Amino acid sequence: MNFPSVFQELTEYLRIGCEIGILTFLIYSLLLFVRGTRAVTILVGITIVMMAVGLLSRGLGLEVLDWILVKMWALMALGALIVFQPEIRRALAELGSQQTRLRLYGAPKREKEVINILLEATFFLADHRIGALVAIEQNIGTRAYAETGTPINAPVSAKLLSTLFFPSTPLHDGGVIIRNGRIIAAGCIFPLAQNPDLNSSLGTRHRAAVGLTEETDALAIIVSEESGAVSLAHRGRLIRGINRARLARHLTNYLVKRRLNKSRGLIRRPITELNSDLQEQSTVGEGPIAL
Repeated sequence: MNFPSVFQELTEYLRIGCEIGILTFLIYSLLLFVRGTRAVTILVGITIVMMAVGLLSRGLGLEVLDWILVKMWALMALGALIVFQPEIRRALAELGSQQTRLRLYGAPKREKEVINILLEATFFLADHRIGALVAIEQNIGTRAYAETGTPINAPVSAKLLSTLFFPSTPLHDGGVIIRNGRIIAAGCIFPLAQNPDLNSSLGTRHRAAVGLTEETDALAIIVSEESGAVSLAHRGRLIRGINRARLARHLTNYLVKRRLNKSRGLIRRPITELNSDLQEQSTVGEGPIAL
């Protein structure tokens, strides 16, 4: 038996297996990242068009068209950078950040306290039909948006949140940013979402929440002043008309469990649950929403 030859073959198989594994992981991560965003429909459309044109050119022997398709890959790469710019920017920001997944915790007890405060304030505002927009900073900093508002730097409390959004007060129109269990700023201006697939009935407050979560990995809680309905935005996705139990589950997943799961290499469950709620969400009673 030629042992050097066998060893060389095993090494080659191992190299091929590693390449397949790495490519599989990268493709899976990409699909998981863009799932539920507008990038999915764009990718599907591009894939269908390219496959149809490629099969047509090769089937009919259209050499010029086939040559053009080969040369277009470089242009398509540049086009992808432009089309998927929000998703790529958010991904690079997450990779470049060295901070913890959530900044509003110290001990698990404190995490639960903050979640309970958010639930109490949110549904107090919802019951009284008071519009609100609360952003909970996570891994990507929101300093640029906090600087557009008024500094608060106070411990988060249900009474303070309710007061900030009370009608006719100077800061009620903007958003509130929470970091490390503290209200950093109020009356903040968030970027509006540019996604054309969003429901046309959504008002400025909801679009601002989605826009912020497109730029960062923050969680945004929205209360409609017209219907009192509560919504949650994350990663450019919006769940409308959620009740207290569902909001508590999502806040716990993203603000507590996801950090623990990440340390164990398990980060899929919260994303799966969010996508499940996106499919099952109820939008009954949500009419046009004003800021």
